[in-house]
Amino acid sequence: MKFGMNLLLWTGAMNDDMVPVVASLKEMGYDGVEIPVFEDNIELYTQWGARLREMDLECTAVTVRGEEDNPISADSAVRALGVENNKRALDNAAAAGAVRLVGPYHSALGVFSGQGPTEDEWKWGVDSMRQVAEHAETVGITLGVEALNRFETYLLNTHADSARFVREVDHPNARMMYDTFHANIEEKDIAQAIRDCSDVCALVHISENDRSTPGTGNVDWDTNFNTLHEVGYDGWMVVEAFGLALPELVAATKIWRRMYESEEQLAGDALAFMKSQVASRWT
Repeated sequence: MKFGMNLLLWTGAMNDDMVPVVASLKEMGYDGVEIPVFEDNIELYTQWGARLREMDLECTAVTVRGEEDNPISADSAVRALGVENNKRALDNAAAAGAVRLVGPYHSALGVFSGQGPTEDEWKWGVDSMRQVAEHAETVGITLGVEALNRFETYLLNTHADSARFVREVDHPNARMMYDTFHANIEEKDIAQAIRDCSDVCALVHISENDRSTPGTGNVDWDTNFNTLHEVGYDGWMVVEAFGLALPELVAATKIWRRMYESEEQLAGDALAFMKSQVASRWT
């Protein structure tokens, strides 16, 4: 198993002030970090790739799309921009050395139509993602398409949705990811949800019900870890937590109050929690 920490707890931009933060995560014992790819800056991400290699840290990456580049828009020009921006996100992630690009980049975050996805929107999404997957293959990255709860998106809400989606994309670099926070909201049967997507799952987000320190809330951790062990999962487990550091994400994450002592406390406790859960099951 590899243990990672999503840097969105601290920042949406990989500035120099993140160097000591990333170094501290290495000292804690993390195997890697999940970096935000919210800008097109190959030079910046190349620099970070060198820094991460020097620290002996691996990385995954996360990106999102918005209304202006929505891959399921009825406007073909907007869809084309979504595909292009996802490809550019892959280029930047590759520059940093990322092995996965995860996130809800299948559609626009926080944008709703007032109904569920139409047949056209589904088809546009699949067709758009297939083009992205083809590019992912050229840069050596596996996609981890993320289902979000119904309050954040409407295209993919359950892990059955995202598994069906990537199966229809039908490309070896198109995979989905499993997230304990969204599962806690949307899944009626956590264990079955994990079983049903296990063959196409590229990464797991470890995230508490309030998106603070994993292990301190009401997520059914025993069922999650037991079933991940049952299906033979042995890949990235990445902590995803949010605070007040990113005003631009508040509209989506709905974090209005501080729910942990410090970012360092959360990261340290989360790593200890993951390692203890894995050590008690995986041998």
